[in-house]
Amino acid sequence: MAVDFPAELKDLRTTMESVREVTDLESLKKRIADLEEQSAAPDLWDDQEKAQQVTSALSRANAEVDRVESMDSRIDDLEVLVEMATEEHDADTMAEAERELESVKKAVGELEVRTLLNGEWDQREAVVTIRAGAGGVDAADFAEMLMRMYLRWAERHGYSTKVMDTSYAEEAGLKSATFEVNEPYAYGHMAVEAGTHRLVRISPFDNQGRRQTSFAAVEVIPLIEQTDSIEIPENELKIDVFRSSGPGGQSVNTTDSAVRMTHIPTGTVVSMQNEKSQIQNRAAALRVMQSRLLLLKREEEAKQRKELAGDSTASWGDQMRSYVLNPYQMVKDLRTEYETGNPSAVFDGDIDGFMEAGIRWKRTGEKE
Repeated sequence: MAVDFPAELKDLRTTMESVREVTDLESLKKRIADLEEQSAAPDLWDDQEKAQQVTSALSRANAEVDRVESMDSRIDDLEVLVEMATEEHDADTMAEAERELESVKKAVGELEVRTLLNGEWDQREAVVTIRAGAGGVDAADFAEMLMRMYLRWAERHGYSTKVMDTSYAEEAGLKSATFEVNEPYAYGHMAVEAGTHRLVRISPFDNQGRRQTSFAAVEVIPLIEQTDSIEIPENELKIDVFRSSGPGGQSVNTTDSAVRMTHIPTGTVVSMQNEKSQIQNRAAALRVMQSRLLLLKREEEAKQRKELAGDSTASWGDQMRSYVLNPYQMVKDLRTEYETGNPSAVFDGDIDGFMEAGIRWKRTGEKE
């Protein structure tokens, strides 16, 4: 059946219109101009952390624009290729156009999925923890297979990873492992992998060659960005001044130099009277207040991370994906119905199809 190139090209351009709308290239280019101005400042590297944030944000924004604009160019080039093949009745060129069409459709689909990653945490890097569940040594081996699968997926895309912790099982495999995927939007992509995974195969650890079902739990949380200070709006602070007091309640001095600072939203109170002047005590109190509020913020983020991680028991009845190696070969996601008959490729990191289907499924569920 001949490919309907006009219809295919029209669909691609329609999809790219929505991608451009969501990406908002005009705003993105304004942001790039602002970041370029910041990066050109002669004192930029006086604050290395800020400099790295600026240069990293600039690199990501440029990559986002290039990703969209280069896709528009690929569609234009494909249209020219089709016109050439049609005019010259060149079968080889037409075959090349068909191959390029499939490649462009895949790339545009990935771009479209990227625009769906607009949740509060989706832009963050990811922390992934895998735990062996029910199934004994097979489950530990399965946990290690899943870890390799995700690390290979990251490697395929050129994403940086860092293994944080591994707890090895006695006979083979892993009891648990935790690693980071240090790439913007890693959390948005990987969040749909969270849940219980099930493996069915002839156990290599059973000397009778019996089929074994085992489970592993995957937890995905966003990597919380650490900051060294916290900005406190002035209208959130109540400041009282009083006279510093010494032992027995005696006044140390005759001026109102001591400061009591209250953070109204949290009720956090800091008093400072050790410095000689009210200005010095106020500055010291603010530093302590910032430290306390930062600690509160991190505690809240830790609580949020735990909620985002969810709870997976890694056993019968709650699996979200099955990997079957015997009596047939299939990997199937039970939420999206997406499946493939090539488990070897999946375990080698070819899981983009599962992630894309999961992201679309998740966003559809959020709209309902």
